[in-house]
Amino acid sequence: MKVRIAAIQYQLRQIDDFEGFERQVHFVLKAAADYRPHFVLLPEIFTTQLLSFMQNDNVAAAVRELSRYTPRIVDLLRDHAVKHGYYLIGGTHPTNRDGSIYNTAYLFTPRGDMFTQDKVHRTRWEKKEWDTTAGEELKVFRTEFGVIGILICYDIEFPEMARKICESGADILFVPSCTDDRQGYLRVRYCCHARAIENQVYVAMTSTVGNLPVESLRLHYGQASIIAPSDFPFSRDGIVAEGVINDEQIVVADVDLASLGENRLKGTTIPLLDKRYDVYQRGVTVVKASENPPPLG
Repeated sequence: MKVRIAAIQYQLRQIDDFEGFERQVHFVLKAAADYRPHFVLLPEIFTTQLLSFMQNDNVAAAVRELSRYTPRIVDLLRDHAVKHGYYLIGGTHPTNRDGSIYNTAYLFTPRGDMFTQDKVHRTRWEKKEWDTTAGEELKVFRTEFGVIGILICYDIEFPEMARKICESGADILFVPSCTDDRQGYLRVRYCCHARAIENQVYVAMTSTVGNLPVESLRLHYGQASIIAPSDFPFSRDGIVAEGVINDEQIVVADVDLASLGENRLKGTTIPLLDKRYDVYQRGVTVVKASENPPPLG
């Protein structure tokens, strides 16, 4: 089965009101629909663009104020998923639940259903500046175009998370991301490649780009990409498609789930099946190879 993915490099620019945000979201999601994708991906915390017209010198307070827009954002994104008939991974949005702020990804179906995935691993910045709460649950979502999982930015840097999702049947991992510099972007990008190889899975990532007059969110560095396992049936270098760094654009590519299934059984290497669970369940043997080794830890 061929599946088409559209990953949006969303440019954060100054806006004066919610209607300005709404106009930009309308534009990019209608533009993505022109390619007739099955899945559309927006970046992590792209909704912080709304802070450009809000008081934002106190970041933690501003984020909590931002969460008041959650119902309007949900309605906006759901309407596009239904109207255009695609699955929309609506980036992430700071979401207030019972007084705690979660960095939450929203998945909208063509039927109008909504599902969520909270970010599990928080960066130091999210802990200290935003005072967020960590998610506790990993999910996979079964669709008629394959099983998908959502790992939000930093979460892709933890191999065990992707492995658990892929052992539960995931064919595509979606990675909404937000990074402020090249090093941060490359940490996410390189880990996407590693997860694609380790789990013989497609990975689609995208990022915010542009600049924003918002405390602690001024600069953004990013690029969308759609990544495949590194083996003969797939694209050279494991890159199905990628955007131009820091440009506003939509990256579109088709991935073949049949090739993925065959590769998991007959690939040059088959790491999804070859994992030695017996060894992983044992402890690590510490060998003293020096007379005066430094203490552990």
